Amino acid sequence: MRSHLFFGGPATRTVKSLIIVNTAVFISQLVFRFLFGSRLIEDVFGLMPARVTYDYALWQFVSYMFLHGGIGHIFFNMLTLYMFGNELVRYWGPRQFLAYYFVTGIGAGLCSWIVSMHSISIVIGASGAIYGLLLAYGLTYPNRIVYLNFLFPIRVKWLVIIMGVVAFLSSITGSDPGVASIAHLGGMIIGYIYLKGRYWRARYSEFNAQRRRDQLKRQFEVYYGDVRRKIDRDNKN
Repeated sequence: MRSHLFFGGPATRTVKSLIIVNTAVFISQLVFRFLFGSRLIEDVFGLMPARVTYDYALWQFVSYMFLHGGIGHIFFNMLTLYMFGNELVRYWGPRQFLAYYFVTGIGAGLCSWIVSMHSISIVIGASGAIYGLLLAYGLTYPNRIVYLNFLFPIRVKWLVIIMGVVAFLSSITGSDPGVASIAHLGGMIIGYIYLKGRYWRARYSEFNAQRRRDQLKRQFEVYYGDVRRKIDRDNKN
């Protein structure tokens, strides 16, 4: 069983692009906040469940993923994206990776909206998608070793379980009622459903392909049997 410390490897274009976009949006937030004294970007593009419910601000399910609440927030999200995202890009390919990233991010936002449709709290951050990436990495490379808090070696599968439990507990004990934590947990749940759905779709396609092969085989055997019988009759005559 092979395990090793993993820092993400060489950066892929896909991950670099996501980091650049998130950083650019965060700088825009800082400019509006400190130069103009405005939180316009967060108000318009952050996910406010009440606005989705009453004003149909559906774009917020996507835009909230690119906003962050502070230096620490964006730093750890982008660090996790770099550490775990690059290898998933190389394993899946950019298109599949981006599809998964946005499905988990949007799904996490939907989970936050479902549990608190009338909340005026604003949810921002790529954490839902990041938690989804953690889950995918844990399922793909469960025995890889990372350092928790850069100190304690731990297998990725246990890290994913710990973070899932923490997100779940936070979601049921949080103050408003755990909207952001629901996004974290939702990213994992949506990611699991998405990945398992791909697995079962692949199994179903394989089953159908095998069934078609069996049908063709039976048809050929019937046809071949008829031909052989005809040949035998002709030879007897």
